[in-house]
Amino acid sequence: MLSPATTLDDAYQTLSPRPLLAADELAAFYCSQIDDLRGGRVVDRLALGLGRAHAGAPYKALLMGHAGVGKSTELARLAARVAGQFRVVRLSAGEHLDPISFQPFDLLLLMASEVARRTAQPVGEGGAGEPPGQAFLDDVVDWYARGEEVSTQRREIGAQAAAGAGPAAGEWWARALGFFAQVRGEMKYASVREEKRVRYRLSRIDDLVQSVNRLLAQCNSLLREASGHEWLFLFEDFDKAGISPERTQALFVTYGNVIRELDAHIVFTIPIALGYSSQANALPVPRDRQFVLPDTTVFDQQHRPHAAGRAAVRAVLGARLAPELFAAGQAERLVVASGGNLRNLFAMAANAADGALLRGAAQIEADDASGAIRQLRTDYERQLGESPYDQEIAGDGQRRPIAYESKANRLCSVYRGDAEAKIPDPVLYALLRARAVQEFNGERWFGVHPLVVDLLVQQRRLAPEIGGVVAGGSE
Repeated sequence: MLSPATTLDDAYQTLSPRPLLAADELAAFYCSQIDDLRGGRVVDRLALGLGRAHAGAPYKALLMGHAGVGKSTELARLAARVAGQFRVVRLSAGEHLDPISFQPFDLLLLMASEVARRTAQPVGEGGAGEPPGQAFLDDVVDWYARGEEVSTQRREIGAQAAAGAGPAAGEWWARALGFFAQVRGEMKYASVREEKRVRYRLSRIDDLVQSVNRLLAQCNSLLREASGHEWLFLFEDFDKAGISPERTQALFVTYGNVIRELDAHIVFTIPIALGYSSQANALPVPRDRQFVLPDTTVFDQQHRPHAAGRAAVRAVLGARLAPELFAAGQAERLVVASGGNLRNLFAMAANAADGALLRGAAQIEADDASGAIRQLRTDYERQLGESPYDQEIAGDGQRRPIAYESKANRLCSVYRGDAEAKIPDPVLYALLRARAVQEFNGERWFGVHPLVVDLLVQQRRLAPEIGGVVAGGSE
């Protein structure tokens, strides 16, 4: 559906949390008020940098922001903005790689396979109409197939893929595609690889970078000749739950030179906590190409209602659900409880709509909204617990999970607006990952998500003000 749902039966169709990728979806559901409030004009700046880099030095950038703020949708807007100069290859760490065990060479092989395949597509389908030359693919195949630790079967496949330029013109290309398909299968299930094999490949990764760069150069040359475009990679989801933080840090810090030396136009989404960590200066792109997509505020720094922010989030909700599906005041309750996070907003609205539908009602009423808010608040509470992914160095020098007491104390400091509370450290990184702390535009200020304010009130860590209410919460 490309119009607001007018019945609760249809609500699930318009409240999908998936990003807006198609032009008709962007036209129907995108709210420019959100972009105006965020400031920074991130998409405009990315498009400007890419335009200047066309037919020149490769442009690389990092995009950060909380899960649910709309990074994938903004990248879709970017793809549309630069469509006259670039053909876009969208890749996902979660979909295309093993989320726990991926390695830097997996990223390079995935890019090589995708750009080769897409270059061979007809011009009318966005390709160059011919595959890259056999010699350029041979370099990549040989890198993969070399070494005693590679199985005989894999070596034979590599040899077949590299062998082909005989009487059958397309035979070698078909074999190369088959080889890449098998390589992609290994990437997806990388956890079963032998450690010896991984170490051997990492020791030779510089050779792979050079081979992939030669392939990229030829694919860009073919595409420019065919249509005047160049290839642009949008590599997403390194910030998503389930993607190993250790492997992500290794890719962008330990093996940052791989990205620095890659001759490709590419934008990565990375965890916001990594951008604020002590490793930020080691990231493989300069500071002026590290962009943050901030949250949309529903409270200002003094915990007063932020009228423009709420109006923008209401407009997003209004594009998905007709206003008459909400009883008086219930849409506003969901807007406030979302903290301006669109994924939160859609999740609560879908939950409340289903609750009302199961009651046989025609509108979302107070009990439906309250149930959806309670469920999401519980999810936030779970994320604040101790986690093996959130660690700090204890007094004895050992790494240990961050205690909830440390997190709660920092949350209260952020809520009060203490100047030192926004200085990055492992506790703040953990709270950013949990979406408990949000970042807003303007003077780069942090706030506590309204549902987490509720939790701090319940725990009596924040005392009610006059009238028995703590400002900045969902109720």
